[in-house]
Amino acid sequence: MALKISSAFDAGNIRVVSQQGNSADLEIVKDHQSDFYQWFYFRLAGGAGQEVTLRILNCAGAAYPKGWPDYRACVSSDREEWLRIEGTSYADGILSIRFTPPADLVWIAYFAPYSMERHHDLIASVAALPGVSYRSLGKSLDGQDVDCLTLGEGQLSVWLYARQHPGETMAEWWMEGALEKLTDPDDPVARVLRRECTFQIVPNINPDGSRRGHLRTNAAGVNLNREWHDPSAERSPEVLCVRNAMDESGVDFAMDIHGDEAIAANFLAGFEGIPSLTHRQTALFRLFSDTLERLSPDFQTAQGYEIAPPGQANMSMSTTQLAERFGCVSMTLEMPFKDNSYLPDELYGWSPERSRHLGRACLNALHAVLPELKAKASG
Repeated sequence: MALKISSAFDAGNIRVVSQQGNSADLEIVKDHQSDFYQWFYFRLAGGAGQEVTLRILNCAGAAYPKGWPDYRACVSSDREEWLRIEGTSYADGILSIRFTPPADLVWIAYFAPYSMERHHDLIASVAALPGVSYRSLGKSLDGQDVDCLTLGEGQLSVWLYARQHPGETMAEWWMEGALEKLTDPDDPVARVLRRECTFQIVPNINPDGSRRGHLRTNAAGVNLNREWHDPSAERSPEVLCVRNAMDESGVDFAMDIHGDEAIAANFLAGFEGIPSLTHRQTALFRLFSDTLERLSPDFQTAQGYEIAPPGQANMSMSTTQLAERFGCVSMTLEMPFKDNSYLPDELYGWSPERSRHLGRACLNALHAVLPELKAKASG
């Protein structure tokens, strides 16, 4: 049986350039109306028991070429368990994937996918739980709902949102873990958090990019995390409806969940360069970061992004915009596409389950800093 490669499904992305025997040359398709690309996800049929060589030719021009060295592709035969392919290598701008498929039908992806179908399953299951309410904050450019789950009855307004960049699928796996913990009626940390906080949770703020198989943009090729200073119904209705809802509720604490292609570690990015930065905001951010590092061996503070000088923050990004707009504690959590080099896993690398665990750990850290956060909110 000849190899058959396809990506015409939810979140799929690849183009077949040429094919000969058990080898194929491929290209990643750019985000619509954009030059961004790096996310790939496709199905391979007919290769069971034979060594297959797949070459992705256009990796040098991808959004983050530093993401390819030491990277290993993900493969699954059931779309539940995603293993790393040891025979992944990068040289001369080409990502080569050499392996022997264990079955006639396997799926290969940049990271374990989180399709819109799985997203709908998540929304349906959580919205049906006691104490959880659902609302659509608005519509995307393709007409999909921007789903929001609300739970808790406390005075602190907490916003958790993910997948501004749709190819960063670990962000919604993180959401699964956070929601599992928050909705557990027997978890003492969750009980306190629900008593002290009202959570507004947007598991996927970019449904169009997710379904289309984009790396970084929405249906119009717009990077949503550069729209928070001036979102519009024409370019970025997803950000506009979320920011409007935040204006109605206020924000005391916010986490924007992402993935980083190049850095093999989990880390936080903050709001240090905003014009109205206060010592209290800085102290709370550092307290949360240090607490999370103490609670989770998968989190660290040694590596991260360069800190903006005073007054030079990029105010088009959500974390900085919210910190300035509400005087709140906001942050961007970045997880690796590769692995956590401080605690590596040869079989799975960074994975959905580890993302879920980090979601739970972040809520434990939030619980630990609640007294200081409450003092800030009432001060």
